[in-house]
Amino acid sequence: MAEEERDLTQRTLRKRAEIAEKRNGAGVNRIRGSEPPHSKGACGRVRSMGKSFDIGLERLVGAGVAGIGATQDGGVPFANDAQGKKPPLHDARRPFATQGEQDAGATGSTFYLETFGCQMNDHDSEKVAGVLLARGYRQVDGPEAAKVILYNTCSIREKAAQKVFSRLGELRPVEEAERKWIEERELGLKRADLEIGVPGEEDSEQRAGRVKTRRLQSTGKIIGVLGCVAQQEGEGIFERAPWVSLVCGSASYRKLPQLIAELEAGNRRVTGLDTDTDETFETEITRRDNPFRAYLTIIEGCDKACSYCVVPFTRGPERSRASGSILEEVRRLAEAGYSEVQLLGQTVNSYADPSARKMRFSELLATVADVRGIRRVRFTTSHPRDFGKDIVEAIEAHPTICDHVHLPVQSGSTAVLRAMARRYSREEYLEKIALMKAARRPISITTDMIVGFPGETEKDFEETLSLLDEVQYDSVFAFKYSPRPNTPSLKMADAIPEEEKGRRLGILMDRQREIQRVRNEGTVGETFEVLVDGKSRRENQWSGHTSSNRVMNFTSPEQELLGNYVQVKVVSAMPNSLVGEMVGRT
Repeated sequence: MAEEERDLTQRTLRKRAEIAEKRNGAGVNRIRGSEPPHSKGACGRVRSMGKSFDIGLERLVGAGVAGIGATQDGGVPFANDAQGKKPPLHDARRPFATQGEQDAGATGSTFYLETFGCQMNDHDSEKVAGVLLARGYRQVDGPEAAKVILYNTCSIREKAAQKVFSRLGELRPVEEAERKWIEERELGLKRADLEIGVPGEEDSEQRAGRVKTRRLQSTGKIIGVLGCVAQQEGEGIFERAPWVSLVCGSASYRKLPQLIAELEAGNRRVTGLDTDTDETFETEITRRDNPFRAYLTIIEGCDKACSYCVVPFTRGPERSRASGSILEEVRRLAEAGYSEVQLLGQTVNSYADPSARKMRFSELLATVADVRGIRRVRFTTSHPRDFGKDIVEAIEAHPTICDHVHLPVQSGSTAVLRAMARRYSREEYLEKIALMKAARRPISITTDMIVGFPGETEKDFEETLSLLDEVQYDSVFAFKYSPRPNTPSLKMADAIPEEEKGRRLGILMDRQREIQRVRNEGTVGETFEVLVDGKSRRENQWSGHTSSNRVMNFTSPEQELLGNYVQVKVVSAMPNSLVGEMVGRT
C-alpha cells in the first residue's frame, strides 16, 4: 500500500508539473521587464531559471515584509538553531539589526515597498527596508496603510518602465464624490437615490469641492520612485505624475530618511540622483528577505556601453566594493545561518578590488567559498569579455562554487554583436563556452538573447538559432529588442517591425524549449543535492534548487525540510523543471 501511495503522489506531481509547463508556454524563460535568472518580478514575485511554481509551491517568505517578499503567506520558520529552536524568520533576515533598532521599527511611521526587476533591485530593496527600519519606520503590506509608498523600479525594457507609471496611475488622487458615486453604482443603487451628482455634470461650486477633497486625500502621503526609472527620468517623473514627491536613484538610498524628513518638514519635492559614489554599498542594515540565500552587491554600474543598454546611464560607471568589506559581510551572514550567498553586479566578473589586496574576481570567489558555514556561492551576471579560464578553474577547485554560469550572448551573429557594441565576436564567445565545456566538473550554462535588433537580417537570426544548437544552453532568457532612452541604438536604421520581432521570438523559444526538454530528460536517474526552499500545500511535496540552478520538485514524507540540503533522485523531467523523490540528507 505504501508503494502504491508513493506512485500516486509521483504521478500527481508529474501531472501538475506538465499542466504548469503547458501554462508557461515555451521553454525559454520570459522575464517581465528584467534581465538575469533567479530574480523577482513586479510585486516581488519570485522568478528563477526553472520557475518553481510548476506545482503551485508556496515561496519562502515571512510575516511583515509584503511588498518585497515572494508572496504574503508569511510565517515560514527558519532552520533549527543549535538549541533546536526555530528563530523567527524576520530575525534571520535582519542579522545585523540590534534589538533597539527592531523595537524602534515597531513604533515609527509606516512604509510600503514594491520591487520591479532583477536581483540587484531585490537587494537594493533589502537595503532600503533596512535603512528605514533602523530609523523607526514600520513596514506594512499595502499602500493604503502606509504613510510612505515606494516603488523600486526597473527600466531595462520599455514594458518594465510602463508598469511603473501604470502603478503610479493607480495612486492618482480620486475625488471623494466620484469614488462614492462609483461605489454606490456598483452596489446597484439608482442614480436618483444618490446624494451626489454624476461626475461631469456638477457645477463650478461642486467641482471646487471635489478639488478640495482631492487635496485632503493627498495630505500626509509620500509617494516615491526609486531605482533605474528614477535615475532615467529624473525630475520628469514629477511632470508625468505630479502627486509623486520623491525621486531617488540607487546610489542615494542612504539619504532616504533625510529626503523623507525634508518632505515631512514641508518641502514639496526632493531628489537623490547621484550615481558615482561608493555609498551604494554601505547601508547600515540590510533587511534580508530569504533566510537561506543572501545577495551581496560587489560591483555597481557598467562601463561596457552596449548600444542598446540604459544601465550605464541609470547605474553609473563601474565601481567595486573592497574585498575586505565583502568578506566581512559573508562571515557575518554565515554566522547568522545563511548557507548560500550570491555575488551581484551588472558585470560581476569585471570586479576590480579597490583595496590594497587587489583580488581578482576568481580569487574573491575562492575566498568566499572557503568561509566556514557557506555551502553555496553563486554569481551573476557575467560579461563574456571579462570571462576567463581562471573563473572556470575556481569552479573546478571549489565544490562550494555552484556549477552554473549565466553568460549573456545577446546574438549569435557577429555583425549584430558589432552593432550592439558587445566587444566580442561569435567565435570569441564560443571560446568562452569551450572553456566551460572542457572543465573537469560539468557546468550549466544559461544566457540572454535579444531578437529584432535594428538591422538584424534573417541570416543573422538563423545564426542565433544555430548558436542555440551548438551551445545547448540549459536555459535562455529571450526578449524582443526594446528601444531605450539615451542609447545609441535609438538612432539606428532598419528597425524591425514588432510583428516580425514576435515571430522570431516565438521560433527561438520553440527551439530552446526542445533543447531544454532533451537536456533535462538526460538527467533522469541521476541524483542531485538540493537546497529545499519551498513547500507545496499538498502533502509531501517540496521544491528546491540544485547547484546548477535547476528547479527540483520532489516528494518526501519527512517534515521540517526547509533550509536543509537533501539528495533527490530525478524520476521525470519537463523543459523547465525536474521531478524527483528524496533519497537522503546531506
